[in-house]
Amino acid sequence: MGNDSINYSGMKVLVTGAAGFIGSRLVQRLVEAGAHVRAFIRYTSRPEFGNLTSLPPEVFHQVEIVRGDLEDHAAINYAMEGVELVFHLGALISIPYSYVHPVETARTNILGTLNVLESCRQSKAKLIHTSTSEVYGSALRVPIDEEHPLQAQSPYSASKIGADKLVESYYRSFDVQSLTVRPFNTYGPGQSTRAVIPTIITQALTSNQIHLGNLTTKRDFTYLDDTVNGFLKAASIARWDGRVYNLGTGDEVSIGEVAQQIFNYLNINPEIIIDQERLRPEKSEVLRLVSDNTKAKRELGWEPQFGLSEGLAATIEWIKDHLDRYLPDEYGR
Repeated sequence: MGNDSINYSGMKVLVTGAAGFIGSRLVQRLVEAGAHVRAFIRYTSRPEFGNLTSLPPEVFHQVEIVRGDLEDHAAINYAMEGVELVFHLGALISIPYSYVHPVETARTNILGTLNVLESCRQSKAKLIHTSTSEVYGSALRVPIDEEHPLQAQSPYSASKIGADKLVESYYRSFDVQSLTVRPFNTYGPGQSTRAVIPTIITQALTSNQIHLGNLTTKRDFTYLDDTVNGFLKAASIARWDGRVYNLGTGDEVSIGEVAQQIFNYLNINPEIIIDQERLRPEKSEVLRLVSDNTKAKRELGWEPQFGLSEGLAATIEWIKDHLDRYLPDEYGR
């Protein structure tokens, strides 16, 4: 059974992908727990910090920010100096983007993970690696447990399968102490319109027409704070033997049903238009993802605390307050 009594006070922790909406919330929780957090974010010529700028100022000013590229081993080594624990969330995560840029997606997600693993191997730091439910492809059986076959149905999912297997191999080959967490469709405040829930919300707030793809696909939507709690629970267990944990609610809902819940909350009745550009290639479409979270409950003591209606309400209100950050007509970013 896991416990959540790990002492982060004074611990040096690296978070890759720290500017993302999951990574930034994880950074906040770690700082509040007393950790010395180093945030690895992708270098650009612009002085931007992504979702880290949404952190409370007293938290943000305690974060050490390191810029670089996951594909640069020297940059990862520099960021890893003195680090005891790594939360590896850095990745290219958009499925539509992976259709257009499969090589970049593979290089970032596979080579980037390999660089993190090599640095962990050298420094003996422990690793929490982030997978995705997309590695399972369309469910062959439901609910999906951690033993379900892995099926690459997009370049993105293939790159994440490769990364997951590298983590497994580094534990078996080099005893790199690691765990893999596999979130199921995390959503919440700060998420971009590369994901379906912010896509629906931003359009619903700005237009009487909603452009969507397949409405019948089913997903297991997990609220941001539940996913972050799963990361923290995973870091608290005593066994670092490469095992994998699903982080999902165990409930499934269609995209059309999610859209209707959002419309009901906003008290609107917009027209839904099926946009061909938002449909995945037929053999690439993942029709059904629903988690079996028994292992996480049993070994980590983790259970989701937020229902979909509660999580959607919090997300809608956040996007309302930050609508200037969104471009509702953009897709796949």
